[in-house]
Amino acid sequence: MRDETTSIKRTIMSNKEGKTIDKRIERIYKMAKEHFGEVRFTGIKKHTKIGWVAKIQFDEFDSLMAEGDTAENALRNLRKRLKRIIDRYNMV
Repeated sequence: MRDETTSIKRTIMSNKEGKTIDKRIERIYKMAKEHFGEVRFTGIKKHTKIGWVAKIQFDEFDSLMAEGDTAENALRNLRKRLKRIIDRYNMV
């Protein structure tokens, strides 16, 4: 019984198409582009001391950053920050 449920869970998970890092970055880029207009850079990098850092660069000076233990967490945190900013702007 246990082997059957484990194999069923594995097939369900393998059939389920997860979000890749590229798709997450594209989604964040589109959100930022729609709201702010100009976006120069959206990406992620591994920092030696902090961990993963996700960043949106709007122009030479303005940027939005978020950290996370994994690349996915950093991108999630960045999307949450971006969404909060957009929601606050829309409330006014």
